[in-house]
Amino acid sequence: MIKKILPAFVILLMFKNLTAQNTRITDKNSIGWFNTFSTIKFSKKWSGHLEYQWRRENIVKDWQQSLFRTGVNYQVNNKLTLRLGYARIETFPYGDIPLQAAGKRFPEHRAFQMATVTDNINKLEMSHRFMLEQRWIGRYSNAALSKPDEFVFLNRLRYMYRMQMAIGKKKIEDKTPYAAIYDEIFIGFGKNVNENVFDQNRLAILLGYRFNKKFRVEGGFFQQIVQLGREVNTRNVFQYNNGIILNSYFNFDLTKNSK
Repeated sequence: MIKKILPAFVILLMFKNLTAQNTRITDKNSIGWFNTFSTIKFSKKWSGHLEYQWRRENIVKDWQQSLFRTGVNYQVNNKLTLRLGYARIETFPYGDIPLQAAGKRFPEHRAFQMATVTDNINKLEMSHRFMLEQRWIGRYSNAALSKPDEFVFLNRLRYMYRMQMAIGKKKIEDKTPYAAIYDEIFIGFGKNVNENVFDQNRLAILLGYRFNKKFRVEGGFFQQIVQLGREVNTRNVFQYNNGIILNSYFNFDLTKNSK
């Protein structure tokens, strides 16, 4: 009896998996993210943060997103940094299936709290970044409107793990090339989360160069997987966005100037 039931059960599981995969809509895009980050140190413990991210579809041809973020950092100790900040984002209707059904650009205001923990094991430098976001996303109640007429509140939790190590040296210092990899997962929660409890995942494989304490650059392969918060014809929609990323980092120490 068991021998007869088991093959039928296996076939049923295979059919269910195939059916589940067929219910998913896939939207593939080529992207390019070009980002700059600045840290302005005011004192031993306190510093400011500024960044702008120029996010493009078709590598550089079309808009994907425009993101400005700022914040204040507090250095608890050598391994723990806290940040409190604000971000302003403009998202454009990129890809075959836009994020919102209206198919128009929309704004987002975001408050966030962040903690970064760093540690070293021999040549390997590691960091764990935890971020909590409160998001107010513009939405169109009617596709005929020229501007969003309401804002939807969403919560999101993010965790990023990053590893990097010097190339040809024991540690990353001035005039040092390095390799890095990171992965970040986004989880939505709260009453307005809809479909995307799993919001997105980001993976980057990078090569970088530190010129000095004030400036470094890095770039490489970047992948973004996004689940839309809505269904299309009762099917979940996933974006698979692959492309390139280029980051530049600036550090300014005003405490030295004041001395």
